Amino acid sequence: MSGLSEPAVAPSPYTGAGVFLAPAVLFDVAIVGGGMAGLSLALALRQGLGADARITLLDPALAEPAIDDQRCSAIAACGRRMLTVLGAWPRIEAAAQPIQSMVVTDSRTKDVARPTFLTFDGDVAPGEAFAHMVPNAVLQGALIDAAEAAGIELQAESVSAFAPEGVAMALTTGTGASLSTRLLVACDGARSRLRSMAGIDTVSWSYGQSALTFTVEHERPHEGRAEEHFLPPGPFAILPLPGNRSSIVWTERTADAERLAALPAVLFQEELEQRFGHRLGWVKPVTQPRPYPLGFSMARSFIGDRLALVGDAAHLIHPIAGQGLNMGLRDVAALAEAVTDAARIGLDFAAPQVLERYQRWRRFDTLAMGVATDGLNRLFSNHSDALRALRDVGLGLVDRMPRLKGLFIRDAAGLTGAVPKLLRGEAL
Repeated sequence: MSGLSEPAVAPSPYTGAGVFLAPAVLFDVAIVGGGMAGLSLALALRQGLGADARITLLDPALAEPAIDDQRCSAIAACGRRMLTVLGAWPRIEAAAQPIQSMVVTDSRTKDVARPTFLTFDGDVAPGEAFAHMVPNAVLQGALIDAAEAAGIELQAESVSAFAPEGVAMALTTGTGASLSTRLLVACDGARSRLRSMAGIDTVSWSYGQSALTFTVEHERPHEGRAEEHFLPPGPFAILPLPGNRSSIVWTERTADAERLAALPAVLFQEELEQRFGHRLGWVKPVTQPRPYPLGFSMARSFIGDRLALVGDAAHLIHPIAGQGLNMGLRDVAALAEAVTDAARIGLDFAAPQVLERYQRWRRFDTLAMGVATDGLNRLFSNHSDALRALRDVGLGLVDRMPRLKGLFIRDAAGLTGAVPKLLRGEAL
């Protein structure tokens, strides 16, 4: 690969200015962002490209001694299959709670009774739940351990500049070090710096809502049942965790969410009980409620020159269906398969036609899910009695159609359409 030893980088839309890089260290893949999508991708590419491939993951947060994330995530069946194939699930399973059933209600906040309009239960395969709830800190820690065991080079570094140079991408880190990689992957979140540096625009908007997320203890066992209560300000979700514990995702208008988070404990408890109900007996928060602003974002392109966007860097959707992380894991499986297939027949795995295959695979599914979650939020998060009557009739009809419900379950589990190998539980 001539020119990689002294890559003088010309002015580029990727850097915004001319940059001179010292002799660079060459990698096959450099992943920027050490969240769950980035770490999963590193493991998937290690499996697909083999032990000789040099893969690095860069994120300044890797220098932090502990993972400060009290949220939990729903891992669909396809994601659990992938994490099993990648060797991470055994490190997660003890802290994971299978979701055995789900009920959906539609009511006003102060309604005493909340009639159930839609129920889901059953497995996607014998003994396989359609989703599991996992604490983010457990998931992240397990993926870091698995990445270290797989020989992924983890660097507590940021990327301050990058530019394509022939058959590689030249990078400058935040500390001034120089790297070169055949493929650069942005997994650096919804506010992706790499996406901005690459000049890739997004279509985005704010919902004016924030989600309060925290964990509660309750008196009686949940028996693996998840509940989604649609209320005028937004959905109130009760998601089961191991033991008599549940994860709460409580959506309100942003000003109200911030007000609720700042309430004294006694007043917050009253608001919580009004929405939580009494089916599980007494309830009390065991982690601090934190509001997270909600919005929609979709990159106009998921790829660039030797660059791919994965996870929240490519798309951000409303959490109403619990599919945010699962969409990122589907990106991981699709990109890893496209790269691996190209590498095995001797092609340049960062060539435009390879990355375009990844984009075609993911873009329609991502857009469809984004439109669906946006529509659901607008349909349910309002005070219209006419819309409420219409949607309740619709929910009731779906509840009476077992085949349609089964299709919804398989779709939520990520098992419909062109499913990549990893999501089917097959090794690359």
